[in-house]
Amino acid sequence: MNHDSSRDAPPTIADVARLAGVSRAVASRALSNEPRPVSSEKRERVIAAATRLGYQPNLLAQSLTTKTVNLVAVVVNHIHDLSDLDLFDRLIDQIQIVGKQVILIRIGSVARVEEFLRNGVAYHVDAALVFSDFADAPTVRRMFRSDHVIMLNGLHDQYSPVIIPDERAGIAEAVADAASKRVRSAALVTGRASSPVEQARIRSYQECFARYGIDLIRTVQGDYSYESGHAAAIELTGLSALDAVFCTSDAMAMGILDVRRVDFPDGRPTRFRLYGFDNLSLTDFDAYPISSIGYDKALYVRHIVDAVANPGIFKTSQPPVTVPTRFVPRRTA
Repeated sequence: MNHDSSRDAPPTIADVARLAGVSRAVASRALSNEPRPVSSEKRERVIAAATRLGYQPNLLAQSLTTKTVNLVAVVVNHIHDLSDLDLFDRLIDQIQIVGKQVILIRIGSVARVEEFLRNGVAYHVDAALVFSDFADAPTVRRMFRSDHVIMLNGLHDQYSPVIIPDERAGIAEAVADAASKRVRSAALVTGRASSPVEQARIRSYQECFARYGIDLIRTVQGDYSYESGHAAAIELTGLSALDAVFCTSDAMAMGILDVRRVDFPDGRPTRFRLYGFDNLSLTDFDAYPISSIGYDKALYVRHIVDAVANPGIFKTSQPPVTVPTRFVPRRTA
């Protein structure tokens, strides 16, 4: 009995091209994210043929040909802050639109970075986006054995693209708003002291308080989370001379608001004003009408994705790409 083994062989790109009535090159381009154009009519024919045959592209072969794997690493400390959800959903969506996928790598401490390097764990990626403040640019280049490392955490060097929000303007507007409402004393609830971005943020608040004659009577360290804001509210309860509380994340401000709801009937302050940071989407709703500082996240993500998609545009020692921040007033202030 004769057995036709060809029936058991998986379909190839040549099979797809033959069924679609196009060349192999056209079929390959239609099923990849190559920039070379393919007409929509031919692309639809190729996709229909691939679906009918059950064809699956050989990603390894594609990567050897194009020198890319269409993977982008996003390196974070952790994801538990509400601002992470606002940002990363948009970021992942836009990275996928340019034909790449994301792998998320959680590094919660310097020790985890050292473990990563010590164990020789490495991913082949087209780019690494570094939000974690536990790894500097040279370390991340060693982690991924790649020079295409985009730094978003303040720990960059002259060899890495940098994209950061310029927070000084938004902070100055928020503190000026408080001063215009006769705020003379304030508390500041902060995030991780180890973060260079947070250190710069705290300095901006301190400089603005001094400029407007506002006495910083208490600083409470949190970790950007709702829970740390909840704890800070309890710590601040005994301060009767407090005119305003500034938080370096909206999530912490939400924790404070929930503990002190009695002081904010209809969201409006009766004992002290409350300012957040991040301009989360939740602050547009009645439950958390927190005055905040934010930036255009769509613009921020656009700069990041441009750097991923066009690595050749970066030049050594190029200055950081900055996204301006602004104050967004709501009822709590």
